[in-house]
Amino acid sequence: MESKNKNDHSILRIEGLKKYFPVRRGFLQKIHGWVRAVDDVSFEIERGKTMGLVGESGCGKTTVARLILKLLESDEGKIIFQARDISRFSEKEMKPYRKEIQIIFQDPFGSLNPRMTVGQCIEEGIRISGIKHALRRKERLEDLLKMVGMSPDSADRYPHEFSGGQRQRIGIARALSVEPSLIVCDEPVSALDVSIQAQIINLLKDLQDQLGLSYLFISHDLNVVGYLCNTISVMYHGHIMEFAPSEDIFNHPCHPYTISLLSAIPDPDPDKKWYVKLSNGRIADSDGVSEGCKYQGRCSIAEKACRKDRVVFEKVGENHFVRCWKAAKNI
Repeated sequence: MESKNKNDHSILRIEGLKKYFPVRRGFLQKIHGWVRAVDDVSFEIERGKTMGLVGESGCGKTTVARLILKLLESDEGKIIFQARDISRFSEKEMKPYRKEIQIIFQDPFGSLNPRMTVGQCIEEGIRISGIKHALRRKERLEDLLKMVGMSPDSADRYPHEFSGGQRQRIGIARALSVEPSLIVCDEPVSALDVSIQAQIINLLKDLQDQLGLSYLFISHDLNVVGYLCNTISVMYHGHIMEFAPSEDIFNHPCHPYTISLLSAIPDPDPDKKWYVKLSNGRIADSDGVSEGCKYQGRCSIAEKACRKDRVVFEKVGENHFVRCWKAAKNI
């Protein structure tokens, strides 16, 4: 998928990103194949906007996040952040960008040091951001805690003294401590109950409006993604199958996999027509489909061409792309 404008206002643009992991077997651990965890992924995130990355568990969403954060090195492709290709940057070259890209983890308790108080956890980032004076750091710490809906008194307590929702608020405050411009949200509400999920999601929206943040929001919950995100990328077995504005994904889904995901959402309205599920096969191994469409084994409309030909993105609307020639033909 090509960017709609090479001189656009995107804060992050991914082009042809690939990451393969070797499958080793036997006593000598010889390579017998490759898991195509991320296979030719392209998308973009506009400044001050949120892009949702959705798909089943194991489709490669978190691997994409780790590649963007440079916790893993990509095999191919470009990661263009603020108009600079950082995909081949060394750790020294990446240092100034570490403050610009932060992450909110799925497990807020596991991401916080249990031996450090909340204040110590957050103050590390404040110090890194360049505030040297102790009094100014304390003031910044209090401001951050208030910003995420926590009392300044929380600074002297330890992570185990808080609920899951409160710990996630602390994680958000820590991410904000270095004043980032892009935050990767790796399923930040999946471990929380529904009422707390709504609070955290609304907090993220408020912070975006207040600070002009950009988000990459990774989730398997389409309801959450539809509420929070401006655009959505649907991922399956390392491929982006469909990319479009949120309203287009929900109102005019094109790819059979996207339709299948939407059909799994329960609707309280008994009169509303449900989408027809188009998945009829088993989930293939990540290294099991080398030619044609990755979804061919589960798709009820697959043809001979889907199993042989290279599947490319087809444009079906304004900023709406689908990796399915048959779906594009029927628009």
